[in-house]
Amino acid sequence: MKHCSKCGATIESDDLKFCPQCGNAVQEGAEVPVSKPAAPSGGMEDNIAGLLCYIAGFITGIIFLVIEPYNRKPFVRFHAFQSIFFNVAAVILMIVLGILGFIFALIGVGAIFFFINMLIWFSILALWIVLMVKAYQKQKWQLPIIGGLAEKQANPEN
Repeated sequence: MKHCSKCGATIESDDLKFCPQCGNAVQEGAEVPVSKPAAPSGGMEDNIAGLLCYIAGFITGIIFLVIEPYNRKPFVRFHAFQSIFFNVAAVILMIVLGILGFIFALIGVGAIFFFINMLIWFSILALWIVLMVKAYQKQKWQLPIIGGLAEKQANPEN
């Protein structure tokens, strides 16, 4: 069986003068082995995995701590732990602010506290976006307190 020397297509008939695939002239006796496509490298880059650790909060952080081979990569582990700690802290903060907002509403200054609450919420959102961008840029940008805890969890031998 012949193969096209240009595109590697199989030429089934011996009397064809041109490749049915690319139109290249078929030379007599030219046998070119068809190369196998390269095997996929498997997995994604560490910076993409680090970014994805933050996408759905602590859920994706936990997922990347479980999935092989990411659970062995220090960069991904750091961002997974930082995502978990950051989102748990944000949820706790929002619960506390919700309770305080209710209390302040009962005493009549709920409107002022509402604006403070929104400012804090937008700050958390902005920080979440910054964390994703820094992970994508292959940076280990540590938050105060939370970043140190994440680093210790990601590299327990250090």
